[in-house]
Amino acid sequence: MASLQEVARRAKVSIATVSRVLNRSDKVVPETRAIVEQALRDLGYRPSRVARRLRMKDGRAHLVGLIIPDIQNPFYAEIARGVEDAAYAAEYALLLCNSDENPDKESFYLGVMRDESVDGIILPPFDEADAAVADTIKTGIPVVCVDRSLARARTDLVEVDNYRGAHEAVSHLIARGHRHIGLIEGRTQVSTSRERRRGYLDALAEHGLAPKKEFMRAGDFKQESGRILANELLGLRKPPTALFVCNNLMTVGALAAIHQRGLRVPQEVAVVGFDDLPWAEALDPPPTVVRQPAYNVGQQAMELLLKRIMEPTRPPVTVRLLPELVIRRSS
Repeated sequence: MASLQEVARRAKVSIATVSRVLNRSDKVVPETRAIVEQALRDLGYRPSRVARRLRMKDGRAHLVGLIIPDIQNPFYAEIARGVEDAAYAAEYALLLCNSDENPDKESFYLGVMRDESVDGIILPPFDEADAAVADTIKTGIPVVCVDRSLARARTDLVEVDNYRGAHEAVSHLIARGHRHIGLIEGRTQVSTSRERRRGYLDALAEHGLAPKKEFMRAGDFKQESGRILANELLGLRKPPTALFVCNNLMTVGALAAIHQRGLRVPQEVAVVGFDDLPWAEALDPPPTVVRQPAYNVGQQAMELLLKRIMEPTRPPVTVRLLPELVIRRSS
């Protein structure tokens, strides 16, 4: 790889002039800038990120980190796209990591991001008591939480109104005549699970329906857990006539279990899921879902992170976006 000195020799300028061009200084005349930029292209020069950071007046790497729990989940893929688009527009690069819902992997990647001197980090915490994220916040690195919140650490947060989405979903099933509604939620230590469960319970109570403990199951947000738990609920002596499934991958698993049992949807069991799927219309029947504005969640998280980088001492804010109940043929 070419060095700074080689670029300077090629352009017949000083190393200081090359450095000014790299740092977009306005002290270089356009003709000289064009010559240096051509030399950079000809030699394929790529500046060291560490060296560039040392040269920059603001001391920033213009690099941010994003940790998502499941790269195969379309919801988090959309969040990542929103973060990346907003980062690119602000001339920031993105370091993307997948924790796979594993706290050890999340802690490892947080360490990598600290070592890479990222300017800030966006992530959904593993749970509400995530010590690794809390420790990262204490180091002074700006952190914005998405989708999930922390119980004992104040950070900027972008989330969807999970309670409202769940309440509307269960109320919709009740309006369709269902009185025995099963719940398949994610890990109970996660704020989104708590809020969706609360919406489920309040919707039942408001319609005079008592919750049944045997109708409530907790999974791990993965497709297989949705299949297993749906089978458990549908195998009961008096099974629920409808299922509210609290994320997209578990909804796919639940639908697979229903089809394997030869049950008709929604005639014998209705289904409403949380999160939409890109291929929803290809399923038979297409599922009714609570759609989250995932791209906007990511975009706004990056915008909040940029504000936090510029104003480290400003009070944390919470942005809560509205979900949308999309009624299709599974309910």
